[in-house]
Amino acid sequence: MNLILLGPPGAGKGTQAQFLVEERDMIQLSTGDMLREAKSSGTEMGLKVAAIMDAGGLVTDEIVIGLIKEKLQGDKKGGFIFDGFPRTLPQADALADLLAEQGETLDVVIEMQVDDETLVKRIVNRAAEAVAAGKEARADDNEESVRFRLMEYYKKTAPLIGYYWAKGNLTSIDGLGEIAEVKASIAGVMDR
Repeated sequence: MNLILLGPPGAGKGTQAQFLVEERDMIQLSTGDMLREAKSSGTEMGLKVAAIMDAGGLVTDEIVIGLIKEKLQGDKKGGFIFDGFPRTLPQADALADLLAEQGETLDVVIEMQVDDETLVKRIVNRAAEAVAAGKEARADDNEESVRFRLMEYYKKTAPLIGYYWAKGNLTSIDGLGEIAEVKASIAGVMDR
């Protein structure tokens, strides 16, 4: 099964993806992880990524699609979880083309719905808990950064909700429950 976890920053996509990796032997394709892995790989693609990232630039959609293509050609295990990709309508079209080219399908897109104010509080609290535990909080786990990230999400990524609804792939779940409740909702969607 191949799926996209869709939702704003801090909705819990990464946490839920880890459960799917551990319990369903799926492969998490997190754009950030793939870029960091490519950067340190020493491959031709990795050297391109390193040069762009070291210069502070944004990696092109073509490079990200190239990295995803490499992953799709490996062991498919229990399927793929797209986490943090696609983020825009052109990326969604490029992913659809790539999946078709690879003979793969997108089985479901799970939108993790959250209340914005609750989400902001959740992320700010997460940072405070990290600091209280003697750990370093993420630099962007503050109210101003979270609100900016949410604005970017609504401008660029939220249109994917309508895109995937129109394609018949979208299922929405409550992303604000306890972690186990959200996990159960995702399992329910996948096991239909």
